[in-house]
Amino acid sequence: MPTINLEDISLYYEEQGTGEPLLLLHGLGSDGRSWEYQLKPFAEQFRVIVVDVRGHGRSDKPASPYSVPQFAADVYALLDQLHIDQFHLVGLSMGGMIGCQMAVDQPERFLSLTIVNSGPELVAQNWKERWQIVQRRLVLNFMSMQKIGEFIGERLFPEPHQVHYKELFVQQMSENDPQAYKAATNALLGWSVRAQLDRIQCPVLVISGDMDYTPVANKEAYVREMPTARLLVIENSRHATPIDQPDAFNTAVLDFLRTVG
Repeated sequence: MPTINLEDISLYYEEQGTGEPLLLLHGLGSDGRSWEYQLKPFAEQFRVIVVDVRGHGRSDKPASPYSVPQFAADVYALLDQLHIDQFHLVGLSMGGMIGCQMAVDQPERFLSLTIVNSGPELVAQNWKERWQIVQRRLVLNFMSMQKIGEFIGERLFPEPHQVHYKELFVQQMSENDPQAYKAATNALLGWSVRAQLDRIQCPVLVISGDMDYTPVANKEAYVREMPTARLLVIENSRHATPIDQPDAFNTAVLDFLRTVG
């Protein structure tokens, strides 16, 4: 198995293709398998690196607490061992948050950043968002990983033709270590690098599903604070855009990366 030993953990990763490095970072409770529909088409043009972040998938799951800067440091340590200096990054949900953290920590290493259904903070701005955080904490404390998977899966893939996606998601969620999942969730709540967005100088593409949990208006707001960023909305898509609209997503990302090149 391709793993790299870092200071305190081992990270699982896979790579495929040649060309400029393209790093794919998954969402909370998921792992590198969530990029199933991207790996082959992206690897036709790039050296694609898919990693399971700390506490997820086939990587180590040490005791908590976790933090977003720690996730970012782990990924940088992996890239350093792979002798990768500059790279493109595509991050979904939690992966987008890690990408934002990495981009403010070491902006000179980014060729481009694609943020998918995510943003530079997870801080409640109103009563609805505060209630969503309360719901997350209740789910963490009172549901099994199987039930959490079913609860979230129903929101991600509610259409009858998406039942296969939902079943795979529930199975994947059930494989999570409960304490690691809780630690990763707590790492995200209250995190923010929004005040440091001016450090990000590379081209940025923000992709939002039109029916994502977070309203498109929220993404429009932070995109206005980033001179090098633009927003693209994908229709008939919820939070798992790379899965529920893979063709539109892949086209959007590859078109963007061509403009960067």
